[in-house]
Amino acid sequence: MWETLKYKFDKYPARMNVARKMVELGLRVGKDRKIYCADLKISDMALAKAAGVERKTIKFTVDIILEDAELTNIFENIIPAGTLLKNIAKNLGLGVIEIEVSFENIGILAAASKLISEKGIGIRQAYATDTELEEIPTLTIITEEIVPGNIVNEFLEIKGVTKVSLS
Repeated sequence: MWETLKYKFDKYPARMNVARKMVELGLRVGKDRKIYCADLKISDMALAKAAGVERKTIKFTVDIILEDAELTNIFENIIPAGTLLKNIAKNLGLGVIEIEVSFENIGILAAASKLISEKGIGIRQAYATDTELEEIPTLTIITEEIVPGNIVNEFLEIKGVTKVSLS
């Protein structure tokens, strides 16, 4: 997808900022040329501010998206991922494991999940940042309970894991 976006918006870095922000936030383009997060309409001004562009850039970006079948197929079908429990986990008695990964990250989620399940701990949520969006890709796992600190070294043994933090 990112190669397609880079190619389509190559000459328009501000429009690429808008497209990137839309993907990051799970925003879609409606047939009415408006931007939505699920069924909530997002103002052009709010998106422009978040993307660091002028408001008119939003309209130009939507025009490009709807004039291109491939982009339309992507941006009409984006669905927001939902609430990430990371910032409220402590309030809910949940654990948080943040795993920074290298770009050689195949199998890290499977290995981390296996390690957690072997400790008899349930996983409530797992979220991985997009390696194309983030300078330091991170896998965040929310667990049903606080994970003991002695597990950190076991995570660090997983190929591609560069740093682990627990909270």
